[in-house]
Amino acid sequence: MLGSMNDRLQPYFGQFSLTGDLGSDVTAVLTHHHLPKVGGHVARVAREARQLASQFGADPDQAETAAWLHDISAVIPNPARVALCAAFNIPVLPGEAAFPMILHQKLSAVVAQEVFGVTETAVLSAIGCHTTLKAGASLLDKIVFVADKIQWDQPGEPPYFAEIETAVSHSIDDACRVYLTYLWQQRDSLRYVHPWFIAAREELV
Repeated sequence: MLGSMNDRLQPYFGQFSLTGDLGSDVTAVLTHHHLPKVGGHVARVAREARQLASQFGADPDQAETAAWLHDISAVIPNPARVALCAAFNIPVLPGEAAFPMILHQKLSAVVAQEVFGVTETAVLSAIGCHTTLKAGASLLDKIVFVADKIQWDQPGEPPYFAEIETAVSHSIDDACRVYLTYLWQQRDSLRYVHPWFIAAREELV
């Protein structure tokens, strides 16, 4: 058991002994919490992120680590997320409080650090903005963001798949633009248009 863990995280992760094999450990946690689809998704994103990192000159190990952990806070129920952010002094925007699903990116970075011992700022940043991206995003941020969108967590092929696959063959920024443009076109149907997404789109598009 992970006895030194913050008490707030014990209910979700306290029953596990980490083996040091990140993929196996993440899969075990998600399986225990009856989230096999999330487990399959993060495994695919980890492979994609590693390949993209090799392609674009980022650190493949960092990309894979961020990808394995990007959705790890899926085990934390939506109603608990705002309070958990407060416990870790994570700023919560009013729109995030109203739609706490979006807080999973910030909380996954906390879990990566507190439970899995990730200390690399670049990895924590990529985890923490993988859903929305953000202004001033690093190469690693963009790689994990794009990997998550290519290997999306919905049934079937993403509607933007052909376009993002073409874009990513030559430019990570172009691939980011494909998804940012797609989501912008859907903005009227979104429950919350995150300001980080808006800022990323204004910068890149």
